[in-house]
Order: sequence, then C-alpha cells, then structure tokens
Amino acid sequence: MATRVGIALGSNLGDRLANLRAARDLLRALTPDGVHFEQAPVYQSEPVNCPEGSPDFFNTVIELDYVGEPAKLLEDAQAIEDHLGREPGAGPNSPRIIDIDILYFDDLTIDTGIVIIPHPRITHRRFVLQPLAEIRPLMTLPGDHVTISKHLQHLDSGEPELTLIQAKW
Repeated sequence: MATRVGIALGSNLGDRLANLRAARDLLRALTPDGVHFEQAPVYQSEPVNCPEGSPDFFNTVIELDYVGEPAKLLEDAQAIEDHLGREPGAGPNSPRIIDIDILYFDDLTIDTGIVIIPHPRITHRRFVLQPLAEIRPLMTLPGDHVTISKHLQHLDSGEPELTLIQAKW
C-alpha cells in the first residue's frame, strides 16, 4: 500500500535546477507508475545558518506515493544524495549539490533519533513552507492544528522573500 510523503529538495552548488530535476526523477523512480506525484515551483532562497559566502539555494517540495517504510525512504534519499555527488562528511549546512529531506510520511509521527517525521523545522523555514503551501496549503501536519498556509502567513523567521525561479520544471 502506498503512503503519501512530502520531500524537500535543495541545491546550492553546480547546475541547481538540473540537480533538483535529477533528484526528483530518481525519487519518482522509487514509486510505481501511475501513483500520485506533485511538484511545487522552484524558488531561490538565501542560505540559512550556512557558512559565510555560501551560494543561494534553489528549493522545492515534491509529494509522491511511496511503498515502503520511512527508514527505507531515508536510506533511498541518502543514496540519491551520494549518487548525485553530495560530499560525505561535509559540515552541517555546508554548500551542497543536493539536499533531500523527508518532510512528512502521511500522518505518522516518528522519532527514532535517525528518522524524525514530521521534519522538526518545516514550520520554521520559508524555503520549505512556501513551496509546500503551493501544493498542500490546507494540510495540517500530525500533532498540529494549523494549516501549512497559515504557518506561512504567520512565519517570523527573518528570512527574506523567495524568488520564483520556475513554476513548471
């Protein structure tokens, strides 16, 4: 049985749009043909909590139906990051070719120390909330009572507005 999952994609090295496309395509290949798939527009954002001089990110969110367990999806996502050239052992928030984060896994709440779902910073980051609000504005995360669009409206992260890069990619 397939589970609806949300995944954030980010890139701030190399051909950022091509990196997002490659990650999207590899993630989509993990799912059976004909299942639900949606992608938000791609936005450019300034780096948050990254080393000084880090390039701007391209960010987006995809939603798809996944058959498998959260730990397996995390393993698959990390394998895709490795395949696309993400440097192992790079410092936290360092520039990267691709960053893949599981945002939600249907209505599950999980904290194994390795897998934390829903992602603990979804509602604190414009670069996640804004693209997510494009595809799931009325979604309420497990354990929450506020919609994604309301979180975005009331966000006080200090992040500047995002720049739309490409609506259809």
